[in-house]
Amino acid sequence: MPARGNDHDVLSTALRWREHGHAVVLATVLSTYGGSPRPPGAMAAIRDDGWVVGSVSGGCVEDDLVREVVQGRWAQAGPAPVLRVFGVGADEQARYRLPCNNTLRVALEAQWDPAVVRQAVAAIEAQCTVRREVRWQDGLSALLDADPDQGFEEDAQGYRVPLGPHYRALVVGAAELGRYLAPLLMTLDFAVCVCDPRAEYAEGWDLDGAPLSREQPDDWLRRLRPDARTAVIAVSHDPKVDDLALLEALPSPAFYVGAIGSPLTTAKRRERLRQLDLDEAAVARLRGPVGLDIGSRTPAEIAVSIAAALVQARRPARPSA
Repeated sequence: MPARGNDHDVLSTALRWREHGHAVVLATVLSTYGGSPRPPGAMAAIRDDGWVVGSVSGGCVEDDLVREVVQGRWAQAGPAPVLRVFGVGADEQARYRLPCNNTLRVALEAQWDPAVVRQAVAAIEAQCTVRREVRWQDGLSALLDADPDQGFEEDAQGYRVPLGPHYRALVVGAAELGRYLAPLLMTLDFAVCVCDPRAEYAEGWDLDGAPLSREQPDDWLRRLRPDARTAVIAVSHDPKVDDLALLEALPSPAFYVGAIGSPLTTAKRRERLRQLDLDEAAVARLRGPVGLDIGSRTPAEIAVSIAAALVQARRPARPSA
């Protein structure tokens, strides 16, 4: 099964470890002051013999947490989460290699509910966005419905961690490039759907977690209705297939619409789209050649360039120096 991103990896691994008789502590980033490599809601699972999956600091504080778990510090902890704060004072900032004035707040759960975590894993595998709520008072947890706009929250009652994909990637084309691209985007927390009406590619599609439709791409996109958290990537290499998708995607609110092809192919495609009555503003939205220019040549390298472009596009614009 392809990886489904950090949420799935941490929670499914924690469950498996518990089922094999290990004590496992779940760690969740609550907040940071100053720069941090891991945002609020980032998770790690730490096993009683020191194995770790996920990260709460990019490595700065994990060594201390692992040592505490292995030494049994949390073995007798009650059901309520324990708050740890790292980087209080200059000495701790130097010890944990945190930049000046940075602090990191982490919640540790030694007695998390495996039933709720199991439900969360199932929801992620179904490409649903949910939130896991944990109460400070008693550690009681529950799974809540959520939409992609809801981020991490903390208040006096507890904290709520968003889980599952926050963005969609609609990939047109199930040939070799699509096969590399779909699982890569899934690891980046995109919910991935694929469309290819061509039998020679669609019939061999077997990628778990990325459903494939054999509809015509324009019908498929009308049904799925791309929104501002959707990327549409046309990589079939067949103009009859890719252009149908672009005619629907370019006027939509999708935050990224791209198509495979050389600069010359892209110029010809733009001209065809104009002749099919797309206005200039819509045609100008086409990202082509698709992906970042990293000198990619093979299908795997092109998939990396496309994934990098989507990560860049979904981040807020950074102020210039």
